[in-house]
Amino acid sequence: MADRPLEDPSSMTHRTASDALSKHTRPRPPDDGLRRVIVEGASPEVDGGRYPAKRVLGDDVVVECDLIADGHDAIAGRVLFRHAAAASWQVAPLVPLGNDRFRASFVADQIGIWEVTFEGWIDAFTTWRRDTEKKKAADQDVTVELLIGARLLSEGAARAAKDAPGVAALLEDAARIAADPKRDAAERFAAATSDLIVRAMLATPDLSPANATRYDRTLRIIVDPVLARFSAWYELFPRSSGEPGKHGTFADVEKRLDYVAGMGFDVLYLPPIHPIGRAFRKGPNNTLTAGPNDPGSPWAIGAAEGGHKAVHPELGTLADFERLVAAARSRKIEVALDIAFQVSPDHPYVKEHPDWFVQRPDGTIQYAENPPKKYQDVYPFDFACKDWKGLWSELLDVFLFWIARGVKVFRVDNPHTKSLRFWEWCIGEIKAQHPEVLFLAEAFTRPKLMYALAKGGFSQSYTYFTWRNTKQELEQYLTELTRPPVAEFYRPSFWPNTPDILPEHLQHGGRPTFLQRLVLAATLSSNWGMYGPPFELLEHVPRPGAEEYIDSEKFQLRSWNLDDPQSLRDAIALVNRARRENPALQQTRRIAFHRTDSDALMAYSKRTDDFGNVVLVVANMDPRHKHGGWIDLDLAELGVRPGESFQVHDVFSDARFLWNGPRNYVELDPALFPASLFVVRRKVRSEHDFEYFL
Repeated sequence: MADRPLEDPSSMTHRTASDALSKHTRPRPPDDGLRRVIVEGASPEVDGGRYPAKRVLGDDVVVECDLIADGHDAIAGRVLFRHAAAASWQVAPLVPLGNDRFRASFVADQIGIWEVTFEGWIDAFTTWRRDTEKKKAADQDVTVELLIGARLLSEGAARAAKDAPGVAALLEDAARIAADPKRDAAERFAAATSDLIVRAMLATPDLSPANATRYDRTLRIIVDPVLARFSAWYELFPRSSGEPGKHGTFADVEKRLDYVAGMGFDVLYLPPIHPIGRAFRKGPNNTLTAGPNDPGSPWAIGAAEGGHKAVHPELGTLADFERLVAAARSRKIEVALDIAFQVSPDHPYVKEHPDWFVQRPDGTIQYAENPPKKYQDVYPFDFACKDWKGLWSELLDVFLFWIARGVKVFRVDNPHTKSLRFWEWCIGEIKAQHPEVLFLAEAFTRPKLMYALAKGGFSQSYTYFTWRNTKQELEQYLTELTRPPVAEFYRPSFWPNTPDILPEHLQHGGRPTFLQRLVLAATLSSNWGMYGPPFELLEHVPRPGAEEYIDSEKFQLRSWNLDDPQSLRDAIALVNRARRENPALQQTRRIAFHRTDSDALMAYSKRTDDFGNVVLVVANMDPRHKHGGWIDLDLAELGVRPGESFQVHDVFSDARFLWNGPRNYVELDPALFPASLFVVRRKVRSEHDFEYFL
């Protein structure tokens, strides 16, 4: 018997593996393998769509994405958008920007959650028209191409037949002409590519599953009232609003509404208005022993009279509070309430739900601490207690209680010390029922934690503005806040002072510093606030060794002379009026910094998208000395053409200057006023050939 030839082991192994794959494990191509377009790079998208981006009512919402495909075929796409309550999608075409980037926009005409996604597809008709035009221009025979075009037109007619029979008939007629060999090629091509036919084909794209790719996620955009983007907050303690030596009431606050409105504020923020505990009550300047008449801290919430759903009896009744809310709203002012989720040892929750708090090994409840500081008059909630669901539901009900009494704006105390998951759930539940409600996060903490709160639902956020003093610090900080991704979810609110913070520069800088910080806060950010009356009355004496006010209203009643001739009330009114009259100041994102030859001068401009309103702010960052210097303006940011003269009108001094070119001189004396707010007026020509500044 002859020996059999030996097989190549590698050949045997290959054949065996191939046979096995053919019988058992051959990979199956994907069902969507014919979809050639990839959709990616969607914007606005926060953390891959995990959180919604933010816009306000009436915004032109601009969306973008990348549409990428192999080869050179034309790509088309559209954005699909709808309010979450709507059943059907609206659509808008995506316009190519170059480099496979596409853009579209729609108007957010309803508050609440909006949903957005994208579709992209190969546009066979546009590809055919483009390539056939090239062949015709090269005098090539396009007989076959015309037959291809006729087929594409017939396919378009079939897609339009159900919903647009008139369009279908139009396309079928064009297809008939394009396929007619008796007609001239130029006539056939013209019939297939007329403007009317092109529009009809664009309106009936091939969205079959084999051709169109839907983005793999639906993005959310939360649309808030305009107040979320543009607001001026004034904080006052109701209990210090009465006659000297007497506890103020809601009625006393109502008497101050015209004062607040006269300065141009549209949000009146009240610290906690609830009953105040007596156990471990703090005395003046946070002393551990309170006298019999000391009112205690409003943040030590709860007593025998009630807790978070009650009002301090010396302030009045719930009916009095509701009357205050209505009176404020009649003046276009929203009343904002402070929500502090903590309790005094006397709060009813302590007896009713002791399991909602951290129990110490000695049987006592853990009071609040920020070592080495101790707050024996405050118990924090345990958001991870065994009955956490019961606790969370009750805290949600606190918000709903005050919403039912007309409150639409809340300032939340120290949200960063509470569960992030709680805030996302709680705010989400509230916004689902009351999309008009806004939340300000009072969190001075790590940046990423502040950003997490904003992503989780807070409408506005406190910032580090209070401690950013130099030109370089502010420019760097604003650049961070006004660029994606931060600008998509974080709305900064700038406060020069708070009841907790009397910064060092206000302690020593005098009136020029107060004015400088007023202008910077109100023009760098479209949302700003101040704690008054201490700010307008230039209160600047600290508790020794601290960034806090001496004799703080947090622990005692104060009396304020609102008619003090040194008051900044007129300057505040002037700044707030400029904000209302200049739409460029009603948003934070569109800001540009301009180079100056002096670090003592800071220059920045803001503009509307259409350049219809442009403002330029120049601030002297040195409160003690006069400074002058040259500003190198980016004329493109001002909407000014090179070589064109333009007028700048300083709304603070009412002075007007005619400038020409990018380099101009400004001098500011802080003893007079530390900043100029210039409205830029560009030269235009009337229909009668008369030039004037607009």
